[in-house]
Amino acid sequence: MVLVVLCFICNKSVRTAEAQSPRLPVEEALRRLDLQTGFFTFKQIRAATKSFDPVNKIGEGGFGSVYKGILLDGTIIAVKQLSSKSKQGNREFVNEIGMISGLQHPNLVRLYGCCIEANELLLVYEYMENNSLAGALFGAEESPLKLDWPTRQKICLGIAKGLAFLHEESALKVVHRDIKTTNVLILDQDLNAKISDFGLAKLDEEEKSHISTRIAGTIGYMAPEYALWGCLTYKADVYSFGVVALETVAGKNKMKYRPNENIQCLMDWALVLQQKGNLLELVDPRLGSDFNKKEAIRTIKVSLLCANPTAALRPIMSEVVSMLEGRTPVDEVVLDPSIHGDEMTRLRAFEDQFDHSTAQGSSPSGSHSLMRSLDAPWTGSSGTTTSSDLYTYM
Repeated sequence: MVLVVLCFICNKSVRTAEAQSPRLPVEEALRRLDLQTGFFTFKQIRAATKSFDPVNKIGEGGFGSVYKGILLDGTIIAVKQLSSKSKQGNREFVNEIGMISGLQHPNLVRLYGCCIEANELLLVYEYMENNSLAGALFGAEESPLKLDWPTRQKICLGIAKGLAFLHEESALKVVHRDIKTTNVLILDQDLNAKISDFGLAKLDEEEKSHISTRIAGTIGYMAPEYALWGCLTYKADVYSFGVVALETVAGKNKMKYRPNENIQCLMDWALVLQQKGNLLELVDPRLGSDFNKKEAIRTIKVSLLCANPTAALRPIMSEVVSMLEGRTPVDEVVLDPSIHGDEMTRLRAFEDQFDHSTAQGSSPSGSHSLMRSLDAPWTGSSGTTTSSDLYTYM
């Protein structure tokens, strides 16, 4: 209930006062509510990060820079600093605080608090020493973090449990909207996976079949019914999970992997290999033969089931957890990548044109015309419509 009130206050205050004072709506929205998080002074944050010393900078995203810091009691923190150039504004800032402050789970990043002093918007998180799943999977070969098969399976299961909590177990039912490898942080010292970045999350409107919202997310991870028609349900997160799980098994980026001119992305390649009965070819070659083949096949099949272009055929996340743990058999769904139907064909064309335009350093005109036809403004998850922000921390 607290967060429902928060969302109402935030939306109203930001719309009415944002033009007059960009910081005032945030302060009003936060201080009117008894949030389950703390407030830090700018002096504390500056001391912890040594005045935002570049040496302590651990990431850069659309939101701004992220710095490692150490509080006076020895607690290591990650400070997310809103950039003045960021396209993620006050609404996303308050939304993230409101969402995650009321959600506590082993597979969700813990928010310690925020700072709204000195014309600064700062979020203070627990520090995840191994950074993001994207960095581990797609980073430099010489990266010290090597993900063996048991760790990859543990990561997929952790993400699934975190989403099951958000969708089904939490008192506040939440659709994350931006599940992707850069928003999964592994990776504390025990290599646990934790979902981060709740700036685009939406509270479920339980009386409605889907949530009406502007389209926001990351190309390649968005479910077709959401990207094309703006229909948002829990099943959009399920689709995104399917993509992330497949990337985790394959060690390849969904949008960048194109083994030949007829294959547009990793998911298409998985469907081709499924038809050929050779799913094990998807497994990251860096693992060699040192992986459990039965578990790998099961995880890939769960990934494909979750990424079904038809939302109604996707499982809910508690069922995904059960399948990944081997307690429930995985439904066999055979999809022909050449006959996905109109929606999937349009989505592939949209992704392909976007990727091509981004590679040339220009805005994808096709994506703009598509979004306009839906009467829904595009919002990139990290402030830009990029599909290659591989090293964004939170």
